[in-house]
Amino acid sequence: MHATDTEPSRLHRVFRALGHLLVYVVLLVFALWAVAALHFDVRIAWLRIPCVIVYLLAIVAVFLLAIVAVFVLSKTFWRRILASFACSVIVMLWWFSLKPSNNENWQADVSRTAYAEVQGNLVTIHNLRNCDYRAEFDYTCQWETKQVNLDDIRGLDLFLDYWGSPWIAHTILSFDFGNGNHVPFSIEARKQVGQSYSAVRGFFRQFTLISVISTERDVVRLRTNYRKDEDLYLYHTTATLPFARELFLDYIGLANDLHDHPRWYNALTGNCTTQIFDLKAMDAQPFKLAVLLNGKGDQMEYNQGNLATGGLPFDELKVRAYINPAAKAADDDPDFSARIRAGRPGFAQSP
Repeated sequence: MHATDTEPSRLHRVFRALGHLLVYVVLLVFALWAVAALHFDVRIAWLRIPCVIVYLLAIVAVFLLAIVAVFVLSKTFWRRILASFACSVIVMLWWFSLKPSNNENWQADVSRTAYAEVQGNLVTIHNLRNCDYRAEFDYTCQWETKQVNLDDIRGLDLFLDYWGSPWIAHTILSFDFGNGNHVPFSIEARKQVGQSYSAVRGFFRQFTLISVISTERDVVRLRTNYRKDEDLYLYHTTATLPFARELFLDYIGLANDLHDHPRWYNALTGNCTTQIFDLKAMDAQPFKLAVLLNGKGDQMEYNQGNLATGGLPFDELKVRAYINPAAKAADDDPDFSARIRAGRPGFAQSP
């Protein structure tokens, strides 16, 4: 009888201890996030370290007071937890109060935001970027006005840009308007002068979103010819013309919205791929893990029949989709877009 009485109590103590440990781990995660948020997102640089110190001292003080209260006033575990959690909540409320702005000292390649006017089938794009590169950080940008006719859309192409992990890539969608006329959209982190992209900083409020509407000789050639250790792959999709038209208008709507209402970039929830799946035309598309781990997005699209394969298995199609050598050979050729597509599965052969 004694054994049956103590066994459940032991199990209860074990599960209670595990539960407490889990709560402490959650508190630790919140505390680490709060420290990082203060370190990265306090706008006055010299205040960052003092704010971190004050936060950590507050955590220690609250925890010590909570421990005293436990022994003097009560043995309630949750009072200690809630008191500690309150410090992180204060940081979180401050963090969510930070507002994005379009009025900052932007780098030259993102100094303007694209927007467009839609009148029937005619779309007039303003601030279309066309940079002439001498090196990655040495360039001259022209900001052009371009008019396209929605009736001219001939297809939709997908670029995936890898710069490190095979699980993560940058997504660029390019709309084919015929006769070598391509309009690519690249959703990116908009950087201020002196900033460089950081995946860690991308989880905080360091960058705003920008939808770069450009030429392929700019946004593609930058990555293949001037940046180091980036690998670009190009696929033709099986998107229908009505879908491509709807998606193009959604992209225009996003660009117009970002032009008027800035948003924060977030490396997990507000990036080059998640924003695509937020567009209305993508409502019917399933949201899968490959959306977050977008380096595998081409295989997901292949499996769903969304890529023109030329009858090839995926591994061979991916090898054939690699465009860096062709892009470097084409360089500043006016037929850059045609040359990077020549001979690739799924694309009509260039004359």
